[in-house]
Amino acid sequence: MKLEGKIALVTGASQGLGRAIALKLAANGADVAIIYVGPEEPALETKGGIEALGRRAVCYPCDVRDEQAVEATVAQVKKDLGKVDILVNNAGVTRDGLMVTMKDEDYDMVLDINLKGAFHMIRACYRDFMRKRSGKIINISSIAGLVGNVGQVNYAASKAGLIGLSKSVAKELGSRGVCCNCIAPGFIETVMTKDIKEDNPLLVQVPMRKMGTPEDVANVALFLASPESDYITGETIRVDGGLAI
Repeated sequence: MKLEGKIALVTGASQGLGRAIALKLAANGADVAIIYVGPEEPALETKGGIEALGRRAVCYPCDVRDEQAVEATVAQVKKDLGKVDILVNNAGVTRDGLMVTMKDEDYDMVLDINLKGAFHMIRACYRDFMRKRSGKIINISSIAGLVGNVGQVNYAASKAGLIGLSKSVAKELGSRGVCCNCIAPGFIETVMTKDIKEDNPLLVQVPMRKMGTPEDVANVALFLASPESDYITGETIRVDGGLAI
């Protein structure tokens, strides 16, 4: 198995893309730290799915906006599971609205969770990755961070920021054998896109004329977490059916 003996920490792993990624990594040999906020039940469902694959899984409630909570959570993960080899920053929210009417608190919340949360998690793992001279960091961005989107100035800014963050981290840690990359999903079938129907005119913009699945994103995450991507860093891989061509 590609990830045998590896420990993956996945934020936002209780549902959607995070759950799909956590299950995919587990199916390929990794034990998983499930980071979540909100109700515990969805996180426990992810845990059950991972354990059914024969891997270890532990749930950790943590608000990634809270620097101290992140540091304490990563320390507990290392205590419980021994180490962190793979960090997937997937936690994210939307608070959509036109810029002219957007409230400061909605802008700040999205940036704090989507971008600063990833910063907190990377920093908490940074020294260990340096010392081990290995590690995989995968940040879940969005095509909105590449091309922008009406009504999503906060979300697009946070996802574009993740790309810049990833490039900088890749340059800082590249000489230590640590890879940092982004995945930029397009229209993927998740809770965030549940209102987009097959006949939605937005899908006409997608050359493949369909939405992607969480599995499509998870497959790329597996590649970036695996030894096959050891010479790839600072990249953003689109999973968008050609939308951002």
